[in-house]
Amino acid sequence: MPREPEPGPSPRSRRADADLAAFDVSEQDIDEAITACEGDARATVRALLVAYAMLERDMSLRASAGFVRRPARPRRPPG
Repeated sequence: MPREPEPGPSPRSRRADADLAAFDVSEQDIDEAITACEGDARATVRALLVAYAMLERDMSLRASAGFVRRPARPRRPPG
């Protein structure tokens, strides 16, 4: 009995792959980050996490009030 062909990547996964391609990091980029931290891998990870947190904070400060999700108000009972 012939097997059905396996489905290819979905349009969503192809789009995600294309989005990630914009963030490809070369081995040279990694080496430069480690060198900037004098070869200390923990210091490199710490620096990257701090930079990420700063970017995340900047983005949240720039988000419009309508975009930021607020806690829902409690509903009043009908009547």
